Amino acid sequence: GAVWWEGALFYVDIEGHRVWRFDPVKGEEKSWDVGQRVGTVVPRESGGLVIAGDNGIFLLDTETGKLTAVADPEPDKKPDNRFNDGKCSPDGRFFAGTISLVKKTGDARLYRLDPDLTLHEAFGPVTNSNGIVWSGDGKTVFYIDTPRKEVLAFDYEDGHFRNMRTAVETSHIESSPDGMTIDADGKLWVAFCHGGCVVRFDPATGGELQRVEIPALETTSCAFGGEDFGDLFVTTGIHAKIQEEHGGRLFVIRGLGVKGVPASAFAG
Repeated sequence: GAVWWEGALFYVDIEGHRVWRFDPVKGEEKSWDVGQRVGTVVPRESGGLVIAGDNGIFLLDTETGKLTAVADPEPDKKPDNRFNDGKCSPDGRFFAGTISLVKKTGDARLYRLDPDLTLHEAFGPVTNSNGIVWSGDGKTVFYIDTPRKEVLAFDYEDGHFRNMRTAVETSHIESSPDGMTIDADGKLWVAFCHGGCVVRFDPATGGELQRVEIPALETTSCAFGGEDFGDLFVTTGIHAKIQEEHGGRLFVIRGLGVKGVPASAFAG
């Protein structure tokens, strides 16, 4: 759930029930305990944050830590389902999807929260909703349902997905495509959980362009940030069976020679 906003990186600790803010210039960290597993966090134009987790979607007041419930589309599927990754579209909508923790194929969905705080199903069925990004012109959306081992592409307009196709096939990498970001050249950066790497792909050809090895197998998400969006921040998790020195740490990769693009905020 990593996202750069107003000079800091926001990201989540799912099992730790926390949303984190990291300012790399000042070296300062701040966190909010949200009382549930939290899958993603995005900024809100009017201030504060929007999160999605075990119990649905909430507004988070960063001054007081207060949570305001917005919507919970799958109350009948607890504790087998929870919200996972999500991001905001350039037109200010919040897209976040659920994951079937028991790996029940097709039992999850991708949802869209509009600025009027109404919730709609955007795409499904899926099993493990993950990374989502938009092209620079906002007309194409790229999306990962992890078990498919591919990055899907859709035409995007007014919150709707149309003309589904495969942009990138990832089955040649023996790990799971997880979080994703896009750079200023329109290339996709995909974090591979269980694979210890972030890979840059060309969505026009589906080809792999660059691979960055990370010293933690559970590489979970990535986001460009820093003063000129030239730093790639990468989140990782702790492996369930293998002890790793750097598992669960936040990394930054500099000198890649590419830049990211500013994040979009929720307009509601």
